[in-house]
Amino acid sequence: MKDIWVSMKPRELHAAPSSSPDDTIHGRGLRMTDQRRAVYDSLMEQRDHPTAVEVFTRVRGTLPAISLATVYNCLETLSDCGLVKTVNLERGPARYCPNLEAHAHFHCESCGTVLDLPLRARRKPEDLWELPEQLSITHHEVAFRGICPRCAQKSAASPGNDAAARHPKSEIKK
Repeated sequence: MKDIWVSMKPRELHAAPSSSPDDTIHGRGLRMTDQRRAVYDSLMEQRDHPTAVEVFTRVRGTLPAISLATVYNCLETLSDCGLVKTVNLERGPARYCPNLEAHAHFHCESCGTVLDLPLRARRKPEDLWELPEQLSITHHEVAFRGICPRCAQKSAASPGNDAAARHPKSEIKK
């Protein structure tokens, strides 16, 4: 069984900044450079949990001279400043999530889509599990795997391809 780990810190430690992204960066003694702004804007405009390479491809449209190393550095800074979350799925490349609310992720085993799963009724993650008294949570990771609705619908439309739809990387012949 493959594991998916989502790095999420409690809301009070990794909450949506009450000030602007510029102020958050400045509060850390850093500048909101054109490169950081372009990377941040790319994540905010298309909230699909991209990898650094995908962000790089998008940002090159506005900053053609930006390097992949600069994109990685910008993503690390944005993550360290609490402006985005780093999402690690199995052994694949890290992905980046601009949703700073407490949530889990769902990873489709068929198409690779990553979806945000919000908590119901604004419950705290700590309220969902029986935890020992005086336990102090500093970090939690919650993720689910399965088949997304779009892939499930495709699979239902072509019943002979169910196994191939669930295991696209396998040697199953259609």
